[in-house]
Amino acid sequence: MLSLSEAARRPESDVGAETHRLAAQGVSGMLVPAAFEEAYYLGVNLPEQLARLFAPVLPTRIDEDLLDTLCEQAQALVRGHALSDDAVQLFYRALKNAGLDSGLLDVRRPDEPRSEQAQVRPPGLAALHALKRLWAQDWTLGAVLARLDDTGGVGVDARPTLLLPAGSRRPDSETQTVRP
Repeated sequence: MLSLSEAARRPESDVGAETHRLAAQGVSGMLVPAAFEEAYYLGVNLPEQLARLFAPVLPTRIDEDLLDTLCEQAQALVRGHALSDDAVQLFYRALKNAGLDSGLLDVRRPDEPRSEQAQVRPPGLAALHALKRLWAQDWTLGAVLARLDDTGGVGVDARPTLLLPAGSRRPDSETQTVRP
């Protein structure tokens, strides 16, 4: 886990352009690296489970009713598995160190508008649940259909996630100023 200022020292391709803009504006927050999400998926064997789940899907002839059902099951898989105890403790420590272990948080991907909110109390379980709900959004029908159109497959790559105090202002990408 990285503070926004620490994340801004990494390439935009790793942390998102918005992360650099937020850090430049002095916004407080935390970035969960893509590697944390990837470790979660691998630790609970989600790639294999999801591959088996979506095996009946034919990209050339999509049954949207079937796909919708499979997407709901995929979201439940992502939300339903537990992170390792070590990962949970790391996440809680990072929340506390970033001053995000209490209050209302927005959890979202850099440069994406969709978010999940959590009313957090120490140690931060609500933030962890919001993080997993956000990850599960990659398995909505719309997201999976878009990947099938773009790549011919349903697989998704891990990406970084921002945790910000709710109501944090987003930097305007063109002017580098903060907007509500």
